Amino acid sequence: MTTTDRYLFPPVPVERIVKAILWPVSILMIFHKTVVLAINGDRTDDFKPVYEAALRFVNGGTVYGESYLTVEPHYLYPPSGTLLMAPIAYVDPERSRWIFLALSVLALLASAYLLTRLFGYTAKSWVLPTVIFFFFFSESVTATLVYTNFNSFVLLSLVLFLWLLHRDKPWLAGIAVGLTLAVKPVLLPVLLLPLLKKGMWRALIPALGIPVVLNVLAWPLIPDTDNFMKNTFPYIRETRDYYNNSVGGLGTFYGLDSWLILALRVMFVAMAAFGVWFLWRYYRDKDEVLWLTVSSGILLTTSFLVGPLGQGYYSMLLFPLVLSVIRPGSPMRNWPAWLGVYGCMTADIYYTIRNPRSEHLPRTWEAFGNNMDKLTVTWGWSLLMIAVFFSLLWRYLDLREAEGPRTTAAVATVEA
Repeated sequence: MTTTDRYLFPPVPVERIVKAILWPVSILMIFHKTVVLAINGDRTDDFKPVYEAALRFVNGGTVYGESYLTVEPHYLYPPSGTLLMAPIAYVDPERSRWIFLALSVLALLASAYLLTRLFGYTAKSWVLPTVIFFFFFSESVTATLVYTNFNSFVLLSLVLFLWLLHRDKPWLAGIAVGLTLAVKPVLLPVLLLPLLKKGMWRALIPALGIPVVLNVLAWPLIPDTDNFMKNTFPYIRETRDYYNNSVGGLGTFYGLDSWLILALRVMFVAMAAFGVWFLWRYYRDKDEVLWLTVSSGILLTTSFLVGPLGQGYYSMLLFPLVLSVIRPGSPMRNWPAWLGVYGCMTADIYYTIRNPRSEHLPRTWEAFGNNMDKLTVTWGWSLLMIAVFFSLLWRYLDLREAEGPRTTAAVATVEA
């Protein structure tokens, strides 16, 4: 290259180009999703019932007296969650919601930073802006902010839990996850991970103890805890047929036979059992970060599919699994897995109506769009589970085949 060419075509590292593109785009996306979309809100408002319940609690009123016959958002947090959420009622509803949104964004940014560090990269690398871009590009984060849901703090709790487990700090890991379990039990499946890592079982003490202690403290302060046990708790355990992307929820909506729903649940549980075992057996000591992130993703995806309630914005808890793609050996390095990621995290809407001016357009097009809109998240989770399962299964079979000749030779040597 001549001196002139060096000035005309200056060499720029790819990492620098990625950062130059994604940092400004990500910052504007954060601004748009938070200051515009989230402040505007939506017909679905998850914050309103939480605020009203907290206000009733602070004023000594009943908390669990609402009817669950409607499809509007309900207040479903246990007494421990009511106690933790009580401070939001000391500010007027609008400002309280804005503060909650600001803290949610900070929790998302902290999660992105910790995930970047967990995978061995610094804040100056290309990974951090890429993670932030992916976060705020996803529908799950957008919906969490627009509906003003608690999920951002659940994600931070999950990432802190994995980070602290990796650094052999079980008590702090348990505290991190226990605080959100007191509000929403969605992270319960990942408590299997401390049992699979030597000496980390102690994380279960604060993880389960904090919700118990907070419930004991909150119980006498709420005058209608009997309503929680009689109405709210049974409702939480039901498999409802609306706003539910679990196998049971969609199966009930479409009228599938109960045996088929059960068979699908058993299939996904069996896939998860194999995946968690294989990762524990072969990756725990070789790449603990990969073991923790992929295992947590398998456990959570399975719970979304087979549990009584799986909502689309829960997909944000799969970010550690998704980011594992940058790690050698990740089962996310195949196109079916990413088609699954598209399904459960896309903001694309398939709902459509027939154009009245085009009478030749078949009605089936409208039905196709409506069904795709309902099924996208579920088939995304399902395809993600299937892709990860078969990726690990082929790897296991290859290992068995490779180890076979060596085992035969070792036996022959011993016999000789």
